Amino acid sequence: MELELAGELAQGADTKIVLFVMDGLGGLPHAETGRTELETAYIPHLDRVAKESVCGFTLPVGPGITPGSGPGHLALFGYDPLKFNIGRGVLEAAGIDFDLQPSDVAARGNFCTVDGTGRIVDRRAGRISTEDSARLVAGLRDIRVDALKQGSRRTEVFIEPVREHRFVLVLRGDGLSDAIADTDPQAEGAEPLPLRATSPEGEATAGLVAKFLEAAKKYLADKAPANMLLLRGFAKRPDWPAMPDLFKLRPAAVAHYPMYRGLAKLVGMETLPVGPALEDSIATLRENWGRFDFFFVHYKYTDTAGEDGDFDRKVAKLEEVNEAIDSLVELEPDVLMVTGDHSTPATMAAHSWHPVPFMLRSKWNRADPCTMFNEVELQQGTLGTFPAKEALPLAMAHAGRFKKYGA
Repeated sequence: MELELAGELAQGADTKIVLFVMDGLGGLPHAETGRTELETAYIPHLDRVAKESVCGFTLPVGPGITPGSGPGHLALFGYDPLKFNIGRGVLEAAGIDFDLQPSDVAARGNFCTVDGTGRIVDRRAGRISTEDSARLVAGLRDIRVDALKQGSRRTEVFIEPVREHRFVLVLRGDGLSDAIADTDPQAEGAEPLPLRATSPEGEATAGLVAKFLEAAKKYLADKAPANMLLLRGFAKRPDWPAMPDLFKLRPAAVAHYPMYRGLAKLVGMETLPVGPALEDSIATLRENWGRFDFFFVHYKYTDTAGEDGDFDRKVAKLEEVNEAIDSLVELEPDVLMVTGDHSTPATMAAHSWHPVPFMLRSKWNRADPCTMFNEVELQQGTLGTFPAKEALPLAMAHAGRFKKYGA
């Protein structure tokens, strides 16, 4: 649905919508058992919700397209990810409440591990602790002036830790461009990509970043496992229409990881303080139930297990969600959506293009034959496979928040 039409149809109502996102939810069959993570997990409570829901699969971007977390979530918020695209840097900066100025250029950074030949052996440096990452960031701050003192003296560099191996790099100055390619090949066994501008406008800014990278490489050389860094998602802050204006909602985000908090802020959600555990998210949801009518609840750990290629751990994380799902149902939201932003099969240890399991529970549902929440059973779902950007309009309709279209 186009946002202009959604804005025309949206109306206020005394109803509540919960969007529960299990990051990287979708999976593929295990080589030995032939079952996906969802099929393997013991999830009777999620299965019961499926029996009470309309079910199917979402396509975050389009057939055959492997989405990043940003596009995957934007689609679930009702924004076409092909029209509303943003680099990871802005999301990370917004997520840690960094005050991005309109002309700032931000990039997401990963500390990584390279071997003696310069090839990446771990893109996440063993998922070093946030404390260790902060110490490395402090060291990078000390070298930034030397790295950039030649060239434009008006350029400031900010480096902030985010979480674990992640940090954000922000450039502030006159005439900066975000037309810079990633240095992260997003694959192990490869060398970091050479820094380059993607247009003539980016040449000067790329030169500044190259100076920083040269100095950072020397500083990190003896800091294994974090002996190198990767940059991706160079971007400037966008000016997007906000969910409260478009959908007549009071939206809130219950998300612990900074990147997802940042994305929620960019579309106009209030981000609520929350701890790292699932029970923290449930407690925050309960405490704020009366203040908002749309809640985005994010659960990261299914994706982390999938990216690590740990099938059994992903199964365990699904079972953890199963134990908590009744707490969401007991709040009696008018609409409960359970889905993911993309698939992260543990067998691939990466995001994939596969459609994502989806279910929507509401008193206005039609009958649906699904009795379990997994990739095989949901093929019977009455929703079929549909664009993820249509999930929120579907929820709005089930919540009585859309007017009739036309005469």
